[in-house]
Amino acid sequence: MVIVEGVPAYLYLDEEYIAHHLGRRQRGYGRGGRQQIERDHAHIQTGVRHGYTLGSPIGMLIENRDWVNWQEAMASQEGRNQRVTRIRPGHADLPGAMKYGFHDVRNSLERASARETAARVAAGAVAMKLLEEFGIKLHSHVLSIGRVKANPPDQGAIDWDAVEESPVHCADSDVADQMMAEVDAAREAGDTVGGVVEVIAEGVPIGLGSHVHWDRKIDAKISQALMSINAVKAVSIGEGWDLLDRWGSEFQDVIEPVTDPDRPWQRKTNRAGGTEGGMTSGTPLVARFVIKPIATLHNPLPSVDLDTGEPVQAHFERSDVCQAPPAGVIGEAMMALVLADAFMEKFGGDSIPETKRNFEGYQATVGPRLRYS
Repeated sequence: MVIVEGVPAYLYLDEEYIAHHLGRRQRGYGRGGRQQIERDHAHIQTGVRHGYTLGSPIGMLIENRDWVNWQEAMASQEGRNQRVTRIRPGHADLPGAMKYGFHDVRNSLERASARETAARVAAGAVAMKLLEEFGIKLHSHVLSIGRVKANPPDQGAIDWDAVEESPVHCADSDVADQMMAEVDAAREAGDTVGGVVEVIAEGVPIGLGSHVHWDRKIDAKISQALMSINAVKAVSIGEGWDLLDRWGSEFQDVIEPVTDPDRPWQRKTNRAGGTEGGMTSGTPLVARFVIKPIATLHNPLPSVDLDTGEPVQAHFERSDVCQAPPAGVIGEAMMALVLADAFMEKFGGDSIPETKRNFEGYQATVGPRLRYS
């Protein structure tokens, strides 16, 4: 069950829009057998009437088709129980068992599964629909898989339709085959491979977030949201990873003179990724994240048994070989949730028309101060 609160009334929302994004999450080269079982669809239960939101919480139900095979093993009461005690390095198995005193690793591994990201994408789709009402659109693409790195065009020149058609969700068609070969090599070795993904939000207004409150800085909230995705180990806002060897004059995004009152505060570059001082700067919001190779290996690593501490081979559970392509869709969802929350904090009304009045009134004041003195 997915519950989304804070959406104003009169936003048009249908199940097909959400299903589109859920379908994008299930695609991607390197996916495993689970995606052949599930056909994710979010059934709207509450908060929408005749296609429009009501302002009340939106409830959505996503069915797990594989649940029928696990009803006894995962029964809330008595049931068949085959314990898992062979710990997987890199997963939640050991810390979860120690934290909660479990004698069965399955109690940790099921809740820590990336299956829960289906709910995130459904919730994120609602946030994206809200943001689209105000001209904000989100995209993502894969920058690298394993040792293969893309050389994508500038952000404004990316063909997003082509990215959606790419099996590896990459904007550089010249390296797509190499990326797939990298995944194939990992699969044949019984191994896994990670990658780097970039998420871009276009049309974001200046001023979302805060320079006053440490916990409301927009880049901090986006970083936390992206780091919360299963297997993500690093996040960069804009070119953050590349700035260590640059001087300040080489990194800052120079502000250009205002020659068009309808398009003030343009920048020559966007190295900072659309944020300054914990707030959005009006340029595209850009975040990159690293998703590590998946911890479950078909050719398991050496490990230990939870009961005895003796050496064993780690447990194998059905899994993907590479999660980089679908991770971008999850990253879009998480960024959308953060942006929608910040947007409604600044402009929120009880309905879409009221929110639009607030937003348009603010936008009319964004320009050189002498215009409003």
